[in-house]
Amino acid sequence: MNIETISFNKWKNSLRLANEDIELVVTTDIGPRVILFKSHQHDNVFKVFEEQLGGQNETEWMIRGGHRLWLAPEDPKGEYHIDNEPVLSRQDLATGEVLIESVQQTPQRVKKTLGLLVHDNAPRATVRHIITNEDREPVFAAPWALSVMQPGGLQIIPQPPLGSHPKDLLPNRGMVLWPYTDLSDARLTFGQKFWLLRQAEDYLPTKLGLAHREHWIAYVLPDSIFIKIFEYETGAQYPDGGCNFETFTNSEMMEIESLGALKTLAPGESAVHVEDWYVFPLTQEMRIESEDSLAEWMEGFLKQTHLR
Repeated sequence: MNIETISFNKWKNSLRLANEDIELVVTTDIGPRVILFKSHQHDNVFKVFEEQLGGQNETEWMIRGGHRLWLAPEDPKGEYHIDNEPVLSRQDLATGEVLIESVQQTPQRVKKTLGLLVHDNAPRATVRHIITNEDREPVFAAPWALSVMQPGGLQIIPQPPLGSHPKDLLPNRGMVLWPYTDLSDARLTFGQKFWLLRQAEDYLPTKLGLAHREHWIAYVLPDSIFIKIFEYETGAQYPDGGCNFETFTNSEMMEIESLGALKTLAPGESAVHVEDWYVFPLTQEMRIESEDSLAEWMEGFLKQTHLR
């Protein structure tokens, strides 16, 4: 992994992590925020809000785009941690991981850390999301990893193999809906092997969550495919009615979110949630004429990940 300090827009203290295939940029002037992830010679898979880039010390929360670490469950009042100040960065010389740290002061003091590692010889980044209780009282929370994706893409949500009755009598999935979720939304397609969600203009916001055990989510853009890999811990308590995966879209963007298990953290205790990211340039058109053809097309990428 090559590491260099660069300017990204007006943020002068950004770190570029790269190998021969991919690059990742995280700014230390605010955040922590990963603001760019892409294959070389291709576009950023993350949406960024140009008018907010380079800003600092604003008194209100700024979405900015990219990838961020939050704490779940979400504040029902929408009072988000304002992360507009510089953050600390260091490298673990034993592992090579770059650590980006900030502290959330309210409602309790929690340190938030992103651990970033771009692997050699693979289009892969491992992102560790660490929350540490620095308060005097226990903290009940989960790491929440949110990626803001470029508009115009198609999200692919794999489903478990279809069972049969009366052999399979117990449920194996859980879906959670928000008050503004409309399952007749034309952006949604529910199939046997895959659920699809398209980002499109001129639509109202929608959101859904799942207890997702299939390990991966993909997002297909005109020139790239992004794959996010994360795990489900059987028996764990997850936020929002049991969700380890949530997705939100509106007319500007798509958010792909994974969540760690809820835990009561004693003072000094940490919780860790890990995502692996892959990005591949598209060399052939996506095949969606049938679920079988889409599965075959996706397998060409999945076999290049550590899942296969």
